[in-house]
Amino acid sequence: MDSACHDREGDTVGDHGLSFDSIVASGPHGSMPHAHPSERRVQRGELITIDMGARYKGYCADMTRTICLGEPSEARMQEIYDAVLNAMKTCEAGLYAGIAGSAADALARNALNVAGLSEYFVHSTGHGVGLQTHEGPNLSPRSPDTMVLPAGTVVTVEPGVYIPGWSGVRIEDCVLVKENGVEVLTQSPTELVLQR
Repeated sequence: MDSACHDREGDTVGDHGLSFDSIVASGPHGSMPHAHPSERRVQRGELITIDMGARYKGYCADMTRTICLGEPSEARMQEIYDAVLNAMKTCEAGLYAGIAGSAADALARNALNVAGLSEYFVHSTGHGVGLQTHEGPNLSPRSPDTMVLPAGTVVTVEPGVYIPGWSGVRIEDCVLVKENGVEVLTQSPTELVLQR
């Protein structure tokens, strides 16, 4: 599947361009966090992960949503989606200025562990976003305890579950870190969208 539809659209909305090449992955390709375009056609009832971002006045945005073409073909699609959404919301609710990146990552990772899905979460929970799409600070289990999220920093929160040969779910917001919490900057619905 080709991500050109978003890329063309992003070039026409009067912004300063895309912050990165979009990722669109469906079905088994959805189990690859950084899937490449293919000739595979999307099938009804399967999940489609779309990772996209724009650049405006030199600053980047980064957002991922997972949608379904029609009704989900398996009940576990909604269950896994709900678990990933819970991990994202749990992490966002626990962030504040001064939290260590590793502790921030643990918020999402622990939520997926409770759901029995942590083995399928194969990347960090998030990263800083600003002049570059990927910059510090990182929300990662490998982040040193001394690396904390400063107030005024924009970071992504993007837990994901990727089951090899099946599919995947990732949901990503950009949030502004504040002294006592975060402001969610991404203004897009987070429920599983069913495209008819």
